[in-house]
Amino acid sequence: MALNENISKNDYEEPRCLLDMHPECHPIPMDRVIDRLDSYFNHKKYSAAEQHLRYWLTEAESCRDMRGKLAVLNEQIGLYRKLGKEEECLQAISDALTLAETMNIDNTVTYATTLINAATGYKAFGKADKALPLYDKAQTIYESDLRPDDSRLGGLYNNMALTVMELGDFSRAENMFYQALEVMKRIHNSEAEQAITWCNLADLIEKRSDACNVETDKMIAECMEKAMDLLDSKNLKRDGYYAFVCDKCSSAFGYHGYFMYDKELKRRAEEIYERT
Repeated sequence: MALNENISKNDYEEPRCLLDMHPECHPIPMDRVIDRLDSYFNHKKYSAAEQHLRYWLTEAESCRDMRGKLAVLNEQIGLYRKLGKEEECLQAISDALTLAETMNIDNTVTYATTLINAATGYKAFGKADKALPLYDKAQTIYESDLRPDDSRLGGLYNNMALTVMELGDFSRAENMFYQALEVMKRIHNSEAEQAITWCNLADLIEKRSDACNVETDKMIAECMEKAMDLLDSKNLKRDGYYAFVCDKCSSAFGYHGYFMYDKELKRRAEEIYERT
């Protein structure tokens, strides 16, 4: 990953209004913050993304915008997780959880989302035992407050299943993967997310098998074929997110011996990155 792009402050700062004498009265523009962040991700400008979030974290603090600060911290958790920066990710998790506890947002979707982001960060750095209690708490809130066809619920089940699988509870993990699929099947254009879950199920099938056998190979093959069929869907927009999913799934195909699919998905991702 390229982390030394030449960028200026204009790449991540927003112009201030010189007539605005009370910036502390205004929340930071989170929609624009996220749009710019997505642009950096699509162009693999990760150093710019880091500086962008650090800048807006400072702005949120100076404006006393605690909701904005929490939103930026959540984005930092995801970024540092992707970059493999454990120390920075764990610090962002600690800051986010501490802030959330002071904001009187218990039992809200916002709080649950912060718990999920923190748990996913913990899991990424080998701390599944710390992640699971956060996922459990978030599950209670999400199932109470969200519709059964909400994509956030599907994402929770999928990520939670990965943590449960790492802790060795394969039966619960399988049930949660299928719960994720049931949610995502109700959502239009969710083929990419379903493909990721089928790849995860293939990994689960291998992990719970004592040894390679014909039945295990058959079940893994079914998962991989379903995943590839979903990634071939004409409904999916070939954008930066699709490229990310192709990259993510390609390693699973290669690991399970589907080298042609692995190569094809990497080609698709690279083509999109070059175009953007």
